[in-house]
Amino acid sequence: IRNLSGGNIQKLILGREISEQPQLLVASHPTYGLDVGATEFLRKHLLNLRRQGSAVLLFSEDLEEIFELCDRVAVIFDGEFMAVLNSDDKRFSDIGLMMAGSKRIDPMERKE
Repeated sequence: IRNLSGGNIQKLILGREISEQPQLLVASHPTYGLDVGATEFLRKHLLNLRRQGSAVLLFSEDLEEIFELCDRVAVIFDGEFMAVLNSDDKRFSDIGLMMAGSKRIDPMERKE
């Protein structure tokens, strides 16, 4: 393992974790350091796990990845929830402000 690149170590760890269908998979920046092909494979596999009933808790700063893979998005800044949104509520400018701690969205303010 010592001779593997960071991306290959990431692939090894991810392969180990997703080889069986877990009830819960916690993934922090899962595509970081992966090449395009491995990223696409992993995203498809995570979506498939969701379809099969696994819960996937994803930590990422990649908004494209978040909105592709997640049903709900919680924005946390300095340990506080700034908002919890449905993934179809793509308020990118608001999310940027929330990630910086400049804006909080009240749950009652959500669009229907």
